[in-house]
Amino acid sequence: MKRILSLSMVMLVLFMSGCSTNDIKDASQEQRKKENHDTVSTEEKEYRIVSTIVAATEIFDALEIDLVGIPTSYKELPARYKGVREVGNPMSPDMELVKSLNPTEVISVTTLQTDLEPVFETVNLDATFLNFQSLDNMIKEIKDLGDRYNRIQQAEQIVSAIENRLAEIEANIVVNEKPTVLILLGVPGSYLVATEHSYIGDLVKRAGGINISAGADVEYLASNTEYLQQANPDVILRAAHGMPEEVVEMFDKEFQTNDIWKHFNAVKNERVYDLEEELFPTTGNLAVVEAMDELVKMLYP
Repeated sequence: MKRILSLSMVMLVLFMSGCSTNDIKDASQEQRKKENHDTVSTEEKEYRIVSTIVAATEIFDALEIDLVGIPTSYKELPARYKGVREVGNPMSPDMELVKSLNPTEVISVTTLQTDLEPVFETVNLDATFLNFQSLDNMIKEIKDLGDRYNRIQQAEQIVSAIENRLAEIEANIVVNEKPTVLILLGVPGSYLVATEHSYIGDLVKRAGGINISAGADVEYLASNTEYLQQANPDVILRAAHGMPEEVVEMFDKEFQTNDIWKHFNAVKNERVYDLEEELFPTTGNLAVVEAMDELVKMLYP
């Protein structure tokens, strides 16, 4: 299989699509709360953050951090940001609009850094590219954001909830044989093979699945159906992105008209699953626990 030049090229298609007060139990509790709230308000005025990514926007909400700009998306964004200015889609935010918001920081992700960093630099915007390419990286970024914006307690709560629940899920996976898995990433007009270095591939690995593309050192590979059929995976996961309904139709047509697919064990045994985009994006998000729950059901029916 040929390697894809870079994930950022894939993303061009994919995206067409107060500091908590400690409990104080003495007589001055209310006064201290007020003082802490005032301090936080002053600190927050120093930040004017624009988030151009949905996953990052959801994390900022969980951290109880206000934003002055949010991405334009068909997905429902947190109620906290109702009325906040939308700045365009993640792949090509409106730089003039972002600049007009006088941000102290603009948030994107590393998968878009190659394309967007020069653009941000051209308009003298300070951009931070968060690494959500694996669960471990996302957890590290949440902790770092908690430190940076004085939300350490909130960050610890978010991370603990994720880690504890995933530990429970993984502990309950008891099987004699791990299933082999093919992950197809569909974008309008084509599809790729996701390796264990992709976000979805990382989840499959955590769930005990064996990616048939193990050993690749990139996130996505070009599809070669003859090679894939030789690997003959037990399970096929189809992730539709960009325009989900159109991509699912594309997958259905491919599997119906390309005769080679009927020879796959996964197809014969009806173990082909379409992944919901909001649970299984190309980069990490806070839906990871729900995603793992669904994934385990698919791998171990």
